[in-house]
Amino acid sequence: MRLLTGADNNSNIKDQSIQSSFSFSPKSIASFGSIVIAEGCDSERGIYWVHAWTVTDGIITQVREYFNTSLTVTRLSSSSAAAKTAEIASVHYCPSVWESSLSNLVGKSVPGLVLAI
Repeated sequence: MRLLTGADNNSNIKDQSIQSSFSFSPKSIASFGSIVIAEGCDSERGIYWVHAWTVTDGIITQVREYFNTSLTVTRLSSSSAAAKTAEIASVHYCPSVWESSLSNLVGKSVPGLVLAI
């Protein structure tokens, strides 16, 4: 847990059962092509997380992890790579395909990011 969150095991949490356990239990999972988004929170610790996994041939090939950050996923294009470059230059509005829904459960303001897929 210290590696992922920076929290010290000797933190001010009074309940030892909370101190000694930390589990990633997703509250929601969504997929967009090869991207899988999982989000969850630990309201006792005030930790909210989003994972963005890239899956290729059934194998996780990339993991992006966001702690205490609200995430909006936007699809730029589903066209070929050559057309994407031209389309990105002309995009004025990118509709979101997924937005964090649990970030308000940690009881504090969190920064927001946009993940373009």
